[in-house]
Amino acid sequence: MSQPSDTPEARGRNLYDRGNTVAFACKKDPRFSYVMYVPENLGEADSGPPELIVCIHGTGRTNVLYRDSFTEFGRYNNCVVVAPLFPVGVLGDENRSGFKYIQEADIRYDEVVLAIISEVEARLQQTFPRLLMFGYSGGGHFVHRFAYLHPERLSAVCVGAPGSVTLIDETRDWWVGTRDIKQRFGSDIDMAALRDIEFLVTVGGADLETWEITHRPGSTYWMEGANDAGATRGERAKTLVDSLKAHGVTASLTVVPNVAHDMEGVLHVVKDFFFRQLRKTRDQKQR
Repeated sequence: MSQPSDTPEARGRNLYDRGNTVAFACKKDPRFSYVMYVPENLGEADSGPPELIVCIHGTGRTNVLYRDSFTEFGRYNNCVVVAPLFPVGVLGDENRSGFKYIQEADIRYDEVVLAIISEVEARLQQTFPRLLMFGYSGGGHFVHRFAYLHPERLSAVCVGAPGSVTLIDETRDWWVGTRDIKQRFGSDIDMAALRDIEFLVTVGGADLETWEITHRPGSTYWMEGANDAGATRGERAKTLVDSLKAHGVTASLTVVPNVAHDMEGVLHVVKDFFFRQLRKTRDQKQR
């Protein structure tokens, strides 16, 4: 007689839905998909509830690499890792950057991510009221803007080498500032909730090329002030941190020496930050 763990269903779950999983289409919008790392011992009596890490890829769309980069961390720190994929040109126009600015025509990428999180919760029979989020390059664009819109869903954010930054600035419209954020997205920034998040912004010390991040008049995302935060990713990262701090948000900048524009070159900094945040979160839950 077969044991429950030996049934075809259980074998399929263990093969495809645990560890490094297959790709799943987002049910809300199947143009988008995601991969996961799910701890193999999820649901066992002694495993404890996992935390959630969401990793947002850059322009290169290497979401599987982002997931794989956190597999070991997830295994040893009891975390589910989710890495969405936002393909180039979902509207047929070859646009590589729509997700970075949250909204592209009628697509709200923040809502896609929230839908994916809800699907993961249902699939795994878990709840993740607050999560850790990391994005690098184009993903760094996304995650700090996501934090402005949904700070209550986050416990910590790591912003890696963003090419362009949105500052908390009531004198400029989105995406350079936040003056019209309520008109665009339906609500103002919940500053109390934002101040409850810790931000780490990290960039390589040799990340100096500007060809991909300089906005020029007539380009898709050009607007007045588009380049005011600085010429390089490092300068823009510092400006973002300064803006957050000026509004009472806990934020720090870590520059990794001798690293160019390379996500894997800053991973150790990100993982150290997340480890500290997990320890803090779990200590608070035990009180």
